[in-house]
Amino acid sequence: MDYEKLVRMKETLKEQRCHIPSEALRSFDRSFEVEYTHNSTAIEGNTLTLIQTKALLEDGLSVGGKTLREIYEVTNHAKAFSYVKKNVAEGKPLNESIVKDIHALLMENILVGGVYRNVEVRISGAGHKPPAPSEMYRQVKMFFADLPYKTDLNAIELAAWTHAEFVRIHPYLDGNGRTSRMIMNYQLMSRGFLPVSIAKEKRLEYFDALESYAVNGNLTPFAEMIAELEEHQLTEYLSISQEHTLEYTQEFDEQTLSL
Repeated sequence: MDYEKLVRMKETLKEQRCHIPSEALRSFDRSFEVEYTHNSTAIEGNTLTLIQTKALLEDGLSVGGKTLREIYEVTNHAKAFSYVKKNVAEGKPLNESIVKDIHALLMENILVGGVYRNVEVRISGAGHKPPAPSEMYRQVKMFFADLPYKTDLNAIELAAWTHAEFVRIHPYLDGNGRTSRMIMNYQLMSRGFLPVSIAKEKRLEYFDALESYAVNGNLTPFAEMIAELEEHQLTEYLSISQEHTLEYTQEFDEQTLSL
């Protein structure tokens, strides 16, 4: 991971963001949010297509042939991400109360959210078994106690650790993956980086990287994956900035020549 490169790209975007028309930014942000919602829910088995997700979230259209649970998973995800953006904008550091609120929003009309499990669970096909409830409670308390003091990690590694450690503990009966991806983006955005979306087509690579951490304590594969996604996002946004900067320069040159 070339973290310094990512920091330079982030700072460049911060400087150039004011040159990007607000409508262009809103359009790009909306496109990301639809893609992020689609991918994050699809990874968990939701069958709505990208177009159906867009129709539901942006156009307010109903989607036939889908269960109410699938509809709620998509609309809840959008609500939870709005909540994340609001808290990040207000400068609130991630904590247990916020994570419980995120889970509650994700689970609205599906099950009671924000409540830790009191039964043992298994993850199909995984070599890692989540801790029993009594041990889970201890580990989740340690997770939140450690969260403000992970100073040995850079921002990308911290976001990766936040996701990987939380999903390893698996504190909820359902929705752990969506919650983990949400709090990963919370950490990225809190530190000035862009949120990322893990494509559903990359789910096997994604699960393997999480398994590497859960079984062997190796965070590197997942951190590298997040770094690659972040670089892609930053490149996309910088390309918009450069495009509009070029347009502005051309307009200025044309006006100057006409004087």
